[in-house]
Amino acid sequence: MIDETLELPELAFYYPNPMWTDGDWIKNLILFFDGIALLVPDYMREKPFISDPAIAEGLHKKGLLKIFEPESFVDKESAQTLGDALIPIIDSGALDALDKEDSSFHTLSQSRLGYYGDPEVGEKIFESLRKRGLAKASEDGVSVPMHRLVRSLVLVLLSQILRRPGVQRGFNLQPTTDRPEIQNALRDLLGVPSMPSAGNVVSFDLTTVGIDLSAIPLDKVLDFRQQHQKGYRQYARDLRRFIWEIGSLEEADRHQALRDRKDELEERAGDLRKTARGALKSRFSFALGVAGAAWRVHAGDPIGGLLAFGLGATTAKLAQPVDAGAYSYLFEARRVFA
Repeated sequence: MIDETLELPELAFYYPNPMWTDGDWIKNLILFFDGIALLVPDYMREKPFISDPAIAEGLHKKGLLKIFEPESFVDKESAQTLGDALIPIIDSGALDALDKEDSSFHTLSQSRLGYYGDPEVGEKIFESLRKRGLAKASEDGVSVPMHRLVRSLVLVLLSQILRRPGVQRGFNLQPTTDRPEIQNALRDLLGVPSMPSAGNVVSFDLTTVGIDLSAIPLDKVLDFRQQHQKGYRQYARDLRRFIWEIGSLEEADRHQALRDRKDELEERAGDLRKTARGALKSRFSFALGVAGAAWRVHAGDPIGGLLAFGLGATTAKLAQPVDAGAYSYLFEARRVFA
């Protein structure tokens, strides 16, 4: 999917929540991508502009913030794919051991659970969770309380599934999060051994590649971006390309290749830091990493089917195995001197 969409604008598709945690980190993230994308339910429509007006409005005015509404973005096909991937995991009992205490439950909008795209599928997902004590009846008519780790799993799946409707709307969505537990959920999901085509899970540790921009006005950051984005964008592309290259190698070859690529990317990261420090006069650091897997997808593989779906295929229609993959960027601000 990467090679077919290189000409489309690449947006950092932030998840798991409708809004980022820290706008100062977004200043750095915008250097690596053509924009930032959010998935915001209708009843939270104004949340980005209320929570962080300076950054949200500044990006919006420059055409660098895209807000998708799950009521229409999670379409029928996406909802069905979510159900096909999630329900077998629930029904297998793999999630039964999760703590059922009230404090473990967080709400997820019904729109992100697929109710608007396909109400029948949304209800099937909910009922599968409810029967196992992992979800409760809606208290407000627009959201569902569910176990926080199940919520994370749904949002990890959606971050991959929604790349297809993103392409249909002219965008190449790049799943991106600042929540390490979400990254771990992705690794666990991709490494499910019972699937017919388990992926070769690869993780590239967070590498200090940027600088903290909290004290730098957004306008100045965007001016710097206009001059230097090519190098940052290529670095982000190289991060995800390595998932495909390293993930397809045999175990014996993967470790050496991983070390070689790590040295190469760290050298390039050092060049980007040096350029930014010289222009923006900041010494704190910003880290970017990636985790994912390359897959050989066969018919009957629910998770592989999700990934093939991103390529415009489904496991029900596969005449032969196809190559697919999933990945997620992870970023964090490291407020220490680098």
